[in-house]
Amino acid sequence: GEGKVGKVVDIRGWDTESGRSVASVTWSNGTTNVYRMGHKGKVDLKYVSDGQGGFYYKDHLPKLGEHAELQRQESADGHSFQQGDKVKCLLEVDILRQMQEGHGGWNPKMAEYICRIGTVHRITDRGDVRVQYSNNIRWTFHPGALTKVNTFGVGELVRVLEEMETVKRLQAGHGEWTDSMTPVLGQVGKVLKVYADGDLRVAFGGQTWTFNPACLAAQPAEVDANLMTAENPIESGSTVISVLEKLLSQSTEQDNPSRLVIEAAHGSASKVRELVQKHPDKVDIKNQGKTALQVAAHQGHMEVVKALLQANSSVEVKDEDGDTALHYTAFGNQAEIARLLLSKGANINLLNNSMCTALQIAVNKGFTDVVRVLTDHSADVNLQDSYGDTPLHDAIAKDFRNIIEILVAVPNIDFTQQNHRGFNLLHHAALKGNKLATEKILARARQLVDVKKEDGFSALHLASLNNHRDVAEVLVKEGRCDINICNNRNQTPLQLAVTQGHTDLVQLLVDEGADVNMEDEDGDTAMHVALLRPQLANVVLGPSVGTSSTEESSEGCSSTSLYCRLNSSGLLGNTELNVGTAIACFLAQEGADISYANHKGKSPLDLVADSTMLQLIKSFSEKHRLQRLQAITCGQSLSSASLRRVHTTPNTMTNLVLPAPAGPSECLICSELALLVLFCPCQHSVACEECAHRMKKCIKCQVTITKKIRQDQTEVDCSPGTENSEQHNLLEQLQSRYRQMEERITCPICIDNHIKLVFQCGHASCIDCSAALKTCPICRQTIRERIQLFV
Repeated sequence: GEGKVGKVVDIRGWDTESGRSVASVTWSNGTTNVYRMGHKGKVDLKYVSDGQGGFYYKDHLPKLGEHAELQRQESADGHSFQQGDKVKCLLEVDILRQMQEGHGGWNPKMAEYICRIGTVHRITDRGDVRVQYSNNIRWTFHPGALTKVNTFGVGELVRVLEEMETVKRLQAGHGEWTDSMTPVLGQVGKVLKVYADGDLRVAFGGQTWTFNPACLAAQPAEVDANLMTAENPIESGSTVISVLEKLLSQSTEQDNPSRLVIEAAHGSASKVRELVQKHPDKVDIKNQGKTALQVAAHQGHMEVVKALLQANSSVEVKDEDGDTALHYTAFGNQAEIARLLLSKGANINLLNNSMCTALQIAVNKGFTDVVRVLTDHSADVNLQDSYGDTPLHDAIAKDFRNIIEILVAVPNIDFTQQNHRGFNLLHHAALKGNKLATEKILARARQLVDVKKEDGFSALHLASLNNHRDVAEVLVKEGRCDINICNNRNQTPLQLAVTQGHTDLVQLLVDEGADVNMEDEDGDTAMHVALLRPQLANVVLGPSVGTSSTEESSEGCSSTSLYCRLNSSGLLGNTELNVGTAIACFLAQEGADISYANHKGKSPLDLVADSTMLQLIKSFSEKHRLQRLQAITCGQSLSSASLRRVHTTPNTMTNLVLPAPAGPSECLICSELALLVLFCPCQHSVACEECAHRMKKCIKCQVTITKKIRQDQTEVDCSPGTENSEQHNLLEQLQSRYRQMEERITCPICIDNHIKLVFQCGHASCIDCSAALKTCPICRQTIRERIQLFV
């Protein structure tokens, strides 16, 4: 009855009319009845207290009173899947069959894959999702039939969604949202922890944030490796410290051989001598898994070490971690003891269980003196640890400048050595933004400057992707790298810098000659990328955004700021720009083709919805065109910056190309070398003056020609004069006569030699051809006479 308290035991739909709209309630007397909870808009029950259940996300639950499947279908367009996402289908067979109509179709075998987890292989042009399962079987699903499964683990790399509003909505109740999280939108991080409720703690460089797993997508490994994420864990030596603390806390009163290790830890040289004399066969006995020589080497007790060595203590004995006494000198920063052990025959290149030598431990710890001693004794600087890193890889990551200088100077160092992620030493320096290491490596191995990883990334790609402007500048100016080098996805360093919104790097690369019109595998230029990336639209560009300088001018921004460069044009006014639009305006100002179509037929202008921004980009492009035309018209030489931005791949929508260089070039019509004519307004130079007379449209872009300009800046008359026409006709007549004369005296058989013999029929040939003839090749008469000609 009314007011009584019961327990909800089930929530379900009412036949086929509605979903999750009624509840089954069990009362204290044991009876169970069904009550409305949204069915036809009615509710019979009142909430009293929470019930204990599993974890769930409220946003993922369907609304009461409506079919979950219908809601899922309606919201399919708003639910984005990405390549690599884990998904599964949770629908009943009949509903899935209906939804598949027009979305890949239905196959009875698809029923076997309901509730099985698969991986998104790709998204079709129609928006359907192609899912691959563990047995390499692939099915195409309606996107509304799939549910994303968040199966992230510690150490996996994930990318944050780019849409700020979506992330804000999903973060409610899952770590929440703050504006300081904006820079990580669209970025890749590493999962540090998975909480009990499914939320994830993710590291981005030096920052960590808690995210709803629905905000994250799995990241393909081949891309992840090129972004700076959390470092490989480094052995800290904390276990050594804890063991030493235990040894130092033990009593020295006990009378047994293991007391030797305790006395060595305390540095009691006299007690150590006494014990080794008393128990000479126990000199390498262990306490807490360590020998006396190992703990004395770590603590720096020189006299104790000497006493143990005199007692024939072995320098090669290992603890449970595979560390010898020499490894312990590296852990404890004991350079002189390391020198002593080496003089007694210690193996300098011995690896412990973590595949680390004493040199690698010393480098990881930043102990310069120990590193110097080990390299002076010819330690192998090319040995790799369990991650494939050499000592110099570690020094670069830690930015230990003195150690970097020591290691780079080693004569036999191999700069081409790659770690397990495919990074050679120059790649690693570019990835970490280590300018000193980059300079030192280039000084000894400049041939590495354009070497690519397996994914096609060069050092400049890595520096550009991770916003290391100083390193990029060194690679371009000192390393003289190929600034337009492409990776396996046909991306240039400029395009990678644009994807991340690195405005300083964009300016540097463009100023140094990067081609602003090169396209990637999708046909997108750098301007396409700037306008396509949603996270670039979320950050407003101010006077201080995009500058690496901490000192600001009186106007509020540094001279290198992208904002200042655009503002100096006088076109901005009071217009507020986001980073994506600002980069697009800058590229347009620097010669990017605003009409260049990608593989989908979209130009950058097609991607701009705001009419104000559209007009602004056009204004910057027009400014560049006028400046360029003025320079050509006035006879001024174009700078190398103007020449570099020409797109070499034909595109029917482009009207920006390189003007003809001074001197003769090949005419595309007659193929003769001549001084080419410049066509206006398209600025193409493809034809000589003689051929240009008859042209009304440019043969390269089909644009109507309004002017034809010679290289001396004079205009070509489109209608040739009478005198020129008569000379041209006379020349053609002479050429025709000459061809006729040549035909008359040329052998009709070989069409090479001149006629030397005439037959009785009146036909002729050369001497070589007539030798094999019995009948005339023209009239087929038998040859009876051969009369030689002397011409």
